[in-house]
Amino acid sequence: MLEFCAATLAAQNFAVAPALRSHVDTLCSEELEGRLAGSDGERQAALYLYRQLSEAGVTMLTDSLGQDFKISSDGGAVESRNIVGIVEGFDPELREEYIVVGARYDHLGINMLTIDGEPVRQLYPGADCNASGVAVMLELARLVAGYQGLFRRSIIFVGFGAGEQGMAGAWYFVNRAFTEIRQVKAMVDLDRLGRTGEDNAFSCFSQLGTVDFRYILDKTLEQPVVTSPAVLKGSVFSSEHLPFYEKQIPVFLFTSGTAREHRTIKDTPRLLDYNAMEARCNYLFHFLLVLAAEDEISSAEADPVARSRRAERIYAPSDCDVRPQFFHSNEKHFLQSWVYKYLKYPSKAIERNLQGQVLVSFIVESDGSVTNVTVEHGIDPLLDDEAVRVVEVSPKWIPGQIKGVKVRTRIVIPVEFRLK
Repeated sequence: MLEFCAATLAAQNFAVAPALRSHVDTLCSEELEGRLAGSDGERQAALYLYRQLSEAGVTMLTDSLGQDFKISSDGGAVESRNIVGIVEGFDPELREEYIVVGARYDHLGINMLTIDGEPVRQLYPGADCNASGVAVMLELARLVAGYQGLFRRSIIFVGFGAGEQGMAGAWYFVNRAFTEIRQVKAMVDLDRLGRTGEDNAFSCFSQLGTVDFRYILDKTLEQPVVTSPAVLKGSVFSSEHLPFYEKQIPVFLFTSGTAREHRTIKDTPRLLDYNAMEARCNYLFHFLLVLAAEDEISSAEADPVARSRRAERIYAPSDCDVRPQFFHSNEKHFLQSWVYKYLKYPSKAIERNLQGQVLVSFIVESDGSVTNVTVEHGIDPLLDDEAVRVVEVSPKWIPGQIKGVKVRTRIVIPVEFRLK
């Protein structure tokens, strides 16, 4: 499926920069008054998200009023809401598993000052922090819905309310509102994606083990992308991924980092690089495509259950990152150095002039041993049994690997019996 996708989209560059600019301008407009949690401006922003997701073809899981919740504070209760929609996956076995893509849409609102006796109204636009993340999420939703048939897992898109109130919307979604949270296999957090420059490189943080994290990033680079994130190590700023992280759900925070204008009145739409945001949106579409196709997203290094499940399955050699090897070489070497060296042509088969090709399959176990030797296409029991015998007594192989985990691999070889 990924190979088909790469061929289909190889020449495709999703030209979303104008739409990204439009989303940011709307969210930062005077009418929305800085989107303070609980304010009319935040409610208008939530309604904008609902309309945009609906028009994109996303199936909405909330109505236009959203998934509402209340936060107690010294100034009284603050009411906010999450906006939630889904694009269902095509795979019957994986569509009930979810990847959550989220961004917080609220900000700091307005501040009134008195200067020289005159009231001065200050607006906190929050263009990069975090209208940029919301804009990318909306365009990702449009792209995923448009290419729905390529996604094995279901993708849930969430605009989180009250992010500035201790990530309240994300906490509510994880701990109260979404009853199938155990089926969430990964969370992608989009926070501050609009800036460029030496101090604002496109980056990604995940708590996954190095092997799994690197594998997913490398698989995404095989897709038609023109940018890729640096790997963030160590501590990162708190964002909506944190409640998912605390539930031990694999998280991926994509960001271009913090800037001195954040949380000030100077964080305006003109500071954002919309061409860079377009490239990042293209990358994230293909990242989601890879993530939705993975059999296991959990870290095999840290999760013994995922390691066990991966090891129990039987893979083809082409599925492996490292193919099984016979004395550091391939199946052809196995035929030449082992099979034909120890194969004995049965005398009765010679008398009957039996010859031809026997197809034999076998499994190289995760410990390298050879099991389940089976004739897939035979000629006669005399030749079939001899082909099975010589394969069954094979020395141990070097097992195949996927994401650093040794796996069971099924190999099929042609054993030739030819009379001179």
